[in-house]
Amino acid sequence: MLNTLPTFMRFTSTARAPRLFLASIALLLLAGCATQGPMEEGGRQAGQWERQQADIDAFDTWTLIGKAGLRTPQENQSANLDWSQHPHYFRMLISGPFGGGRSVLEGREGRFSLTTGDGRFEAETPEALMEEQLGWSLPVSAMPDWVRGLPGEHASYQLETDELGFPQHMQQDGWEIDYRDWEEVEGMWLPRRLVMNYDDVRITLVVNQWRSQ
Repeated sequence: MLNTLPTFMRFTSTARAPRLFLASIALLLLAGCATQGPMEEGGRQAGQWERQQADIDAFDTWTLIGKAGLRTPQENQSANLDWSQHPHYFRMLISGPFGGGRSVLEGREGRFSLTTGDGRFEAETPEALMEEQLGWSLPVSAMPDWVRGLPGEHASYQLETDELGFPQHMQQDGWEIDYRDWEEVEGMWLPRRLVMNYDDVRITLVVNQWRSQ
């Protein structure tokens, strides 16, 4: 009874099994890819930014070490930046040509001071202080949010995201912020390189190290 099937029918049944097995494996692989979603070469995945939003909001005490470049129609300079941020206090150490040698900008509960080689100066806002003493200004009030990829809470904004859902381009307070690169820090993805433009002022910030405190 086992040999009553024609030879060609037995051959067809045997050959079909490997094909069905391979097809099943292919479907499983495709299903796995669909579940994971897009991924970039650096490791970011779709949906990660939304999932880490609460962690980014809570990450409000940190140190950023990097380099900032300033370009205007009159100059093109850069400086090293050592920035410590707390909820009610910040300290920026700007060293190099960009900072006129060595400048320390500090703020605590509405009091802002700038210390340079010419002395210590105060003003009502950090932006006014830097403009008065250095001739240029960083958007200091909003930058603690912007450097983390977040909009400032004080004004309306427009935000465009990339194909993975991460911030790519943001407009707020007349500034345009482009996020060019990201790095993973303690399980969170944070900006590694961003470019900020306001009229003919262009500031490029490259982060060499993020560190929690």
